[in-house]
Amino acid sequence: MREFLVEITTTIPEGTSQDEVDRRRAAEAVRARELAATGHLARLWRPVGELRSLGIWRAADEDELHVKVLGTLPLRSWMTLNVTALESHPNDPGRAATES
Repeated sequence: MREFLVEITTTIPEGTSQDEVDRRRAAEAVRARELAATGHLARLWRPVGELRSLGIWRAADEDELHVKVLGTLPLRSWMTLNVTALESHPNDPGRAATES
């Protein structure tokens, strides 16, 4: 699978009930665990003091990433995504470990 750096900004639509927000966030947590178990979600961070996320996601290609991975997130309709395809850098200290 290829790796992608994905920046996610989630904006809750004005007028959305707290019950709907809570329901979707709970479903999002479940789906994230499922995607991690299948190897599609490798890492996820939140910059300090910000309401956006940065993550390393995996998929066969960018189409699969958008449709079969990110497109399955319960909060997807509230998300803005910035996707960057990644490739290994020759000086990456973790490169040897991932190529073994």
